[in-house]
Amino acid sequence: MSDKEVLLTPDGLKKLEDELENLKSVKRREVAERIKIAIGYGDISENSEYEDAKNEQAFIEGRIITLEKMLRNARIINNDEIDLETVNIGSTVVVEDLEFRDTMEYTIVGTAESDPLQNKISNESPVGKAIIGKKKGTTVEVSVPAGIIQYKIVDIKRL
Repeated sequence: MSDKEVLLTPDGLKKLEDELENLKSVKRREVAERIKIAIGYGDISENSEYEDAKNEQAFIEGRIITLEKMLRNARIINNDEIDLETVNIGSTVVVEDLEFRDTMEYTIVGTAESDPLQNKISNESPVGKAIIGKKKGTTVEVSVPAGIIQYKIVDIKRL
């Protein structure tokens, strides 16, 4: 991961800080205890518990490094910075699918906090790229595996 700026909402920042704290204070201890127990089983060369615990330890340490770097390079998008005229990170956008007449509401977030199941989409996703910088009333085309979807931006709100 490069030293690229990580755009976060205040909520996204809190989630990353909470995850980092949990990894450092809880998960590290748990995996250290698992390693200690596995070593107690004897020969570690053929000890799958030891191998699994060491792999988990490597994953945890890698994730800690990643989170620390993300937090160092974080830029927080505050609610009062969000322009209600133009779609940007932190905007909650109501779009209408012009073919099916369905409306959807998405919150545009940085890639670090995207969660499509919560309708939080990345500014780098196909829909995010298509609507970022656009104004209310604009129609955009989004290229998806199934073809082209046309969305009309119906409303732009703050979180």
